[in-house]
Amino acid sequence: MTFTRRTLMAGAAAVAFAAGTATAAFAETKWDMPTPYGDNNFHTMNIAEFAGDVGEATGGSLTIQVHSAGSLFKHPEIKNAVRKGLAPIGEVLISRLSNEDPIFGLDSVPFLATSYDDAKKLYDASRPLLEKKLEEQGLQLLFAVPWPPQGIYAKKEVTSLDDLKGVKFRAYNAATEQIAQLAGAVPTQVEVPDIPTAFSTGRVDAMITSPSTGANTKAWDFLSHYHDTQAWLPKNMVIVNKAAFDALSDDEKKAVLDAAAEAETRGWEASKTETADKTKVLSDNGITVVAPSDALMGGFAEIGATMVEEWKASAGDEGAAVIDAYRN
Repeated sequence: MTFTRRTLMAGAAAVAFAAGTATAAFAETKWDMPTPYGDNNFHTMNIAEFAGDVGEATGGSLTIQVHSAGSLFKHPEIKNAVRKGLAPIGEVLISRLSNEDPIFGLDSVPFLATSYDDAKKLYDASRPLLEKKLEEQGLQLLFAVPWPPQGIYAKKEVTSLDDLKGVKFRAYNAATEQIAQLAGAVPTQVEVPDIPTAFSTGRVDAMITSPSTGANTKAWDFLSHYHDTQAWLPKNMVIVNKAAFDALSDDEKKAVLDAAAEAETRGWEASKTETADKTKVLSDNGITVVAPSDALMGGFAEIGATMVEEWKASAGDEGAAVIDAYRN
């Protein structure tokens, strides 16, 4: 079956459900699932296992075909593709959606949650509001998995924010753009697959991202230093088109939700392992792993405090309630 035909079938099924017609077309359903990262990325590997679990639990009545590395839809297109039913299910970096609503940017507010335990508390506090905002768009949250804590990559050691002034700084969402601006750097939007080219051509000279992304993009080919700032733990989420999900049988729904719960637990543990493993990979390949200076951390702490207050102001009472729930 071609992708075009599968896409039309998925879209037709969603329309049929919305119109209240029979869902017999879902007796054997195949979902195409776009993801942004390559097959060797731990998020993608976790999703592949999730897809396998769904297929096994449903006896093949529901199968999920994973299309990795932006091969089906590019990262900026995935959320809207799922919303429109062009793909029934997909994975996105939550903070990519922060321009739509502040709740999507919460996990990228720097120095708010700087450990796995704190990141999990923040996720638990914010999940009800996150689910509400997605449901308003016809989407359902299945699970979310954090990246390793974020650190600064550069072509030299950065000892204070002064070293970042005027530096072309890779950004991938609104939060990283603002961090760059507050640090006096010049933000430049660059997606993960384009990182090596962006550095080699001089489009950017520094970035803040995880040890995982640094290792997967072979940062040692174009950088020399990694500063372990542990600024925040952004998450990817797997979302499903609610009409497509609701059109499944009860047994299929349970299989998806059970597999999602397992994937979330497995993914958080995989992220911890990823942090240790990929930091070692950076070091083994010649990257100097730096414990950040007090001056650098103090500068970033000030940026973080500013961004927390700005986030609360933008998120209103709903956002303040989430922060209170997290802190209490």
